[in-house]
Amino acid sequence: MNPRQRRGVLLMVLSMLAAVLVFVGVSGFVADVNSRVGPMVTVYQVTTDLPAFTSLSGENTEPVEVPERWAAANTVLDSQDIDGRVIAVPLTAGSPVSLDLLVPPSDLEADEREIAVNVDAVTGLAGRVRPGDRVDVYAVFADVPGLARQARILTENVRVVSVQGQKQVVTGDEDTLQDVIPVTLALPPDSALAVTYANSFAEEVRLVGLPPGVAQDRSDESKTFDAEELGGEAVPEGVDR
Repeated sequence: MNPRQRRGVLLMVLSMLAAVLVFVGVSGFVADVNSRVGPMVTVYQVTTDLPAFTSLSGENTEPVEVPERWAAANTVLDSQDIDGRVIAVPLTAGSPVSLDLLVPPSDLEADEREIAVNVDAVTGLAGRVRPGDRVDVYAVFADVPGLARQARILTENVRVVSVQGQKQVVTGDEDTLQDVIPVTLALPPDSALAVTYANSFAEEVRLVGLPPGVAQDRSDESKTFDAEELGGEAVPEGVDR
């Protein structure tokens, strides 16, 4: 083997050695990255800005692969977990979908109806009531023609389905804003009608909390209260004293 051939063989050996070193280095880097990032999981994000109470589908969501260590547990979902579900808050494009952002699925009985009422954020118990709690619904009538000024129990022992975030609504005089919290209740149909009427015409609707395991027989409790209870006279609207 002449000197030129020996140099060629030496260069080939050096090239192979360099290739092995590069391969080992790249493999080590990839292994280090994988050890830092970990396995990947699928999360779903919305593809456009969505207002609250929008139904999710394949048209407004898309799957995205992210490292498991960077994904919250309640965002690792399958498509069947979100298809047809409704978001409770507005979401901007690119926001991940998580279970706590979805309106809970309905668990109504055959004789129940869902109805949402706006409860005063300060006086209406809304700061303490939670889904699954049992409440009474009280209404205060003050300015309804033909109806005595009184506080009345509209319905008793009602199940709270959901409690939404605080929002502002325009009051009856249309000049001021009121802080309210929408609360969804499960009611029999007749009671749903009564609460709907009160929510529109009563001066105030309140939720009154009940202790756990409240007795079913409450026939001895007063159902109404008016000025006569205080020694005055309950006078219907439009009637002079």
